[in-house]
Amino acid sequence: RDAVEAWLQQTYSGPTLDAALDLPSIIAGSHDPLLDWALRQSGSGLAGYFDGSEDGLARVREKDAALCALHIYEDEGWNINRVSAEFNDLPVVLVEFCQRERGLIASQGNPLGIKGLGDLKRRRLARRQEGAAGQKLFEHLLSGAGVNTDMAFAGQSIARSESDLALEVKSGRAEAAFGLKSEAAAQNLDFIPIMTERLDLLVWRKAWFDTSFQKFLEFCQSSTFKDQATMLSGYDLSNFGRIHFNASR
Repeated sequence: RDAVEAWLQQTYSGPTLDAALDLPSIIAGSHDPLLDWALRQSGSGLAGYFDGSEDGLARVREKDAALCALHIYEDEGWNINRVSAEFNDLPVVLVEFCQRERGLIASQGNPLGIKGLGDLKRRRLARRQEGAAGQKLFEHLLSGAGVNTDMAFAGQSIARSESDLALEVKSGRAEAAFGLKSEAAAQNLDFIPIMTERLDLLVWRKAWFDTSFQKFLEFCQSSTFKDQATMLSGYDLSNFGRIHFNASR
């Protein structure tokens, strides 16, 4: 970690934020159960406000949050093109938090025999809010599988977190959801894997060196954090801390 921080200090020569600017100690963006847990357990002082990747980007851009979590699907990966287009030449860093398994969540025992996206026609599907990256990706995949998304989501209440998404299936209000393996396991639901996605943190460089974020990073290097990821299931932390975008010019 020390080598990464030294590199960050040395590789940026563009504009900087006003040193007097007090960024809120808030992480916005996409909800993740491991991230949410780590914020609470780390004692860092960072608070979570998770209302989707689009909301997170907006809050970081407006300096209403020090950082945000993103999992925006791109043709050749995750997040980088979007961040580069909107934050190039700004003092931000995109760092990997984890990779996580996402797929279809079905009722225990999978009584409907759901094996893939093509089996979701004429099924009631749980939905996230419009600004959630997972919802956008799900709609994209459903359209490719010939599923009418207007009908699939008709009348469904909005799940504002990954946990709420799984609970929609658990309660019977939805027959399937596009969610995380960790949440399916937590609710004892069936899980059909579709992909592995990457969850990154977009951080203002000024916030990176603040005590709160440093304390959070330190906790995420601990065995306690790694053990929790194993217990939740569906997480890969092997590239935690890898820098995917550094606006250095």
